[in-house]
Amino acid sequence: MALSPDTLIAGHYRVETARPLPEAGGGLPAFAARDDRAAGVDLIAIQVARRAPARARALQMLAEPVEGVLHPLAHGSVAGPGGEPAYFVICPAPPGPALSAPLRPWSEHALIDLLLRPVAHVLEQLTGRNVTHRAIRPNNIFQGQRGQPVVLGAAWAAPPAMHQPALFEPPYSAMCHPAGRGDGDIADDVYALGVVLVTLALGRLPLAGLDDATILRRKLDLGSHAALVGDERLPPVIADLTRGMLAEDPEHRPPPLLLLDPVVARGRRVAARPPRRAQHPLPVGETAVWNARALAHAMATEPEQGLVALRGGAAVQWLRRGLGDAALVARLEEMLRQRADSAAEEIRSEALTLMRAIAIIDPLAPLCWRGVAVWPDGLGPALAAAAEDSALPARFDELIAFEAIGTWAVLRPERCDAGLLRVEARQHRAWQTTRGLAGGMPRLTYMLNPLLPCASPLMGKHWVGRLGDLPMALEAAAAANPSAGPIDPHVVAFVAARAERRLDVEANTLTGDANSVDVAELRLLAQLQMRFHPTPMPALAAQVAGKVGPLIEAWRNRARRNELAQRIREIAQSGMLVPMVALLEDPPGRRADAQAAHIAAAELAQIDAELQQIAAGAAGRGATAERIGQEVAAGIGLAALAVILALAALG
Repeated sequence: MALSPDTLIAGHYRVETARPLPEAGGGLPAFAARDDRAAGVDLIAIQVARRAPARARALQMLAEPVEGVLHPLAHGSVAGPGGEPAYFVICPAPPGPALSAPLRPWSEHALIDLLLRPVAHVLEQLTGRNVTHRAIRPNNIFQGQRGQPVVLGAAWAAPPAMHQPALFEPPYSAMCHPAGRGDGDIADDVYALGVVLVTLALGRLPLAGLDDATILRRKLDLGSHAALVGDERLPPVIADLTRGMLAEDPEHRPPPLLLLDPVVARGRRVAARPPRRAQHPLPVGETAVWNARALAHAMATEPEQGLVALRGGAAVQWLRRGLGDAALVARLEEMLRQRADSAAEEIRSEALTLMRAIAIIDPLAPLCWRGVAVWPDGLGPALAAAAEDSALPARFDELIAFEAIGTWAVLRPERCDAGLLRVEARQHRAWQTTRGLAGGMPRLTYMLNPLLPCASPLMGKHWVGRLGDLPMALEAAAAANPSAGPIDPHVVAFVAARAERRLDVEANTLTGDANSVDVAELRLLAQLQMRFHPTPMPALAAQVAGKVGPLIEAWRNRARRNELAQRIREIAQSGMLVPMVALLEDPPGRRADAQAAHIAAAELAQIDAELQQIAAGAAGRGATAERIGQEVAAGIGLAALAVILALAALG
């Protein structure tokens, strides 16, 4: 059977998938939408990718409108462009085209009054709600007409900064897995706004024609401001502002409130000192590095070569002689000395050693693990996206098993809440190591991504993001493939992550045999039906009825088994699972069956004992019978002889 998606989001928003708006979503698929309660209001619906969940916390914190940004109005699953269920975030429509269509030079006055101040005002409001934007780029900033203030586009339908080009991200974010950049800080939005100011002042993208990897290395080698501006001449106020906005350390960037008064912000500018550069480069694999941050990045992207440089002493010697950073060398040598004292641990966790070294060399760097970099709050989306890359799940599995986030946090306590991150790392490991179908990496992934749909193959193309969506999806799956199991590990992990305590307990007891249904599994399915879809589910009931044979065979009484099988078939036709649970569990009946089986077993044991006793005495009785037989035969013979002799005497 088909699972019909809802037609409205939040009961009154309608997505018009026949009217795509490719330029309205900042690079994400977008469509026209309308509010059935308010005609004439221009809206858009931005489609969410299945493995790139929407930002649940931002959607919650921005329930009240924010002026100057396309704030979220609602979100939910309805029919997508191909008719299959899809997920959308509803936002106001942009007032006009994006600034990227096409790029043109802006005057200093326009940059300050129409771009800087309006965006800084939005960022100040977001700061008050503890939310970042993380998608400030020309194709996601809109302007109704020339001379009007700009409006920031939506940034809620994908993980933070996932679609940001490296040009608009600080190096410590650009080097991360796109889905693992995390919410970051409002200073990261200030950085992106600074790049937009440079872009519009020039009328073109800086470093055009270079790929993201080259742009990142250039920023690390020269510093962001020097890499982006170079010898270009910017308007004086814009040049001073962007020098501070593009500072490498986020703590040195002006806050949004200060940017509302560019004159004051200009007076607070921080000198953008270029990174300390060695006279000779250090080769790390195919990369020649000239400063400490570039070394950390090269070690992160080429971990095997980074370990060679670290263990062989080349990295320490270069830092000492080439950069003259004695304090950094001392910290690095102390870490290596501690690790060398535990050879077994060193062999087991070379990735942990390299991660520590990178964190020491570059305190601004994210957590780097075996060639992949993430920020701790970006771990959830990164796990969701990792399913599409065969190499990543194993790396994340190790990262969590070693509680690497906690170790990384301890190395930079001045830049994070190390205590909180250590607690979170332990919690992640606890979920990962939970036994049974309700634990492991699927459970952790769903726990860290509240809006991630169930990834079970049983769901097909259906978008199951809430527990309430699951029963009918299971019904559709049972109708499509009755021979398959009614649930699988992903379904159980999804239920365990989304459910309240009772359903969680049921999920934790499942075994996952696809060829049969145990009582715990049946109870879970019955609870889902009763709570979220208390109407007949004939396909699922029939599928379950065909897999409860082992439960029926557990009964000892043959007549009772036949009766149960017949009743299960009858209940399956009704499509209700709760009566099946009551029939198969039936504690009084099971006690009576067990008692009768015990009595029967005792009687059988008595019969067996008597048979054994008879069998054990058979040889003795045979000898006695043989002796008696011989005596009887002898007696009969003597009697016969006596008769013969008597007859002979009588003549």
